[in-house]
Amino acid sequence: MGKALKETRYVILAVIAAAFMSGCSSFQHRDQLASFNSAYVTGDYDSALKAVSFSVPAKKPVDSREHLLELLHQGEMYLLTGRYNESVKAYDLAEEGMKYLDSEGLLARASQGFVAVMVNDSERDYEALMSEAVLVNTYKGLAFLASGNSEYARVEFNRANDRTRRAVDYFRKQISVQQAALENEAQSGNRNAAMVRSSLGSRSFQSAVDSHYGALSSWSVFPEFIVPLSTYLHGIYFLANATGGADFERAASSLGRVAQMSPGSAVLQADADLATNLASGAQSLAGLPPQVWIVYENGLGPVLKEARLDVPLLLIHGNQRAPAYFGIALPEYAERSAVPGSIGVVSATGQVIRTERISDMGKVVRTEMKERFSGVLARAVTSAISKAVLQNEAADQFGPLGQILAALLTVATTQADLRSWQALPDHWQAARIDRPENGSLTLLDHRGEVLGNLDIPQQPFTLVYVKRPTLQAPATVITMDLQGGAVATFARLPE
Repeated sequence: MGKALKETRYVILAVIAAAFMSGCSSFQHRDQLASFNSAYVTGDYDSALKAVSFSVPAKKPVDSREHLLELLHQGEMYLLTGRYNESVKAYDLAEEGMKYLDSEGLLARASQGFVAVMVNDSERDYEALMSEAVLVNTYKGLAFLASGNSEYARVEFNRANDRTRRAVDYFRKQISVQQAALENEAQSGNRNAAMVRSSLGSRSFQSAVDSHYGALSSWSVFPEFIVPLSTYLHGIYFLANATGGADFERAASSLGRVAQMSPGSAVLQADADLATNLASGAQSLAGLPPQVWIVYENGLGPVLKEARLDVPLLLIHGNQRAPAYFGIALPEYAERSAVPGSIGVVSATGQVIRTERISDMGKVVRTEMKERFSGVLARAVTSAISKAVLQNEAADQFGPLGQILAALLTVATTQADLRSWQALPDHWQAARIDRPENGSLTLLDHRGEVLGNLDIPQQPFTLVYVKRPTLQAPATVITMDLQGGAVATFARLPE
C-alpha cells in the first residue's frame, strides 16, 4: 500500500473518530447548559449549581483548563447564594484556567491540535473571552467585599483594571502571531496555508462574510475595549477607600473613562465629577454625606448561535487555482431577554430615584468579537479547506465512495463553538443616593411596587448589589460596606 494511501486512510479514520467525539461532547455541552438555564432563569441557583458540577478523582487537582466553563458558572452561583468563600475558590480555579490570556505563548495555543482544525472549535478547551476574565476578577472583588476583606478586594479590582488596560495589546499580538504563522507556513510550501491565505484575502470571500455579518467597521462597539461595570466598580471602590491623592486620581480616571463611553449617562457623569472634585480638593470627604450606590445586573446576557455560510474558497488543483463554494460555520451573538424597566430607591425626602442603564453586555462582547473575528474566521476557513482537500484525496484514493464518506464527515463536523458563560446579564444599571437618616432603604420594582426594605448601616460608603435574571426569579440583594469593614447582608426579594 502506497504511503499517500496509508496517510489518507489514517486521516479519514482520525476524522471519523474525532467526529464521533465531537458529536458526543457537543450534545453533552448543550444538555448541561440547557439544564443550567432551566434552573437559573427561575432563580433555583442550587439546582443550577448542580447542573455545572463535576467530579474530581481523589487526591488529584482540578483540571481548571478542562472545566473552565463549569467553574465560571459555579463561581457566580455561589455568589448568588451568599457562599462568598466558595465563590472565590471557584473563581480562583477559573482564573488559573485562563492563564493562557496572560502568559501562554500564542504560537503554542495556535497549534492546539489536529482535531480542532479538522473537526470544529468545540473540541478545543473552552476559550474564555478577555471580558470574562475581567469579570472574574470583578466578581472576586465583590465576593471579598461581601466577606469583609477589603485588602483582597483591592487586589482583584486592580487586576480587573490591569486586564482591561492590557487587552488591546493582547488582541494586537494575537492577530499578529496568527498572521505571521500563516504567512510562514504559506511561504514554506504548505499548500493548505497558501489556500487559506488566498481565500481570506479575496474580495469575493470578504463580500460573502460581510453580506451576513456586515462590515466590521459598522458594528456597534465601544471605541476601545472596556468592561464598563468593572471599570465603574474599580472607580467607586477607590473613591471609597482612598488613602491619598493617588487613589482619588485612580477613581477619577476610571469613572471618567466610563462616563466618556456613555456620554448621555447622568449617573456616570455625576460620579466622575464627584471623584474629580475629591481629587482636586474642590470637595472634601468631611463635607460628603454617607453615600449609597445601587448596581443592578439585569436580565440574561447574549448567547451564541450558529451561522452557516457558503463562501468561495480558492483551491489549488495541480498548478491551477480555482474558486469553489464550501460551507463554514461561524458563531454570532443573539440577544436574550431583560427584566423590564429599572429599580427604584426611595430617598430620605421620599423622592423616588430610579437606576439608569450604564452598559450593555452585548456591546462588550461585540467589541471583543470585532478584535477576535479574524482569528475565528481563519480557523473556520482552515478547517473548511482541510476538509475540501481531504475530499479530493478520498476521491482520488477510494473513488466515489470515499468522496461521499468524506463529504458526510465534512457536513457532520462543520459546527461553530456555541459555548459561553450563561450567567452574565443583559445589561447593568446604577444609581447613587445619600444614605437615608433612618438607615432604611426601600427598593421598588419596575412597576413601582415594593421589592423590600433594606437596613443600611451607619457607614460612609455602601454598595447595594442587585441581580435579577428574569421576572420569574427573585432579586438577589447583597448590601456591602465598600470599605470592607463588615460582612455583607444577603436577601432575596421579594421574600
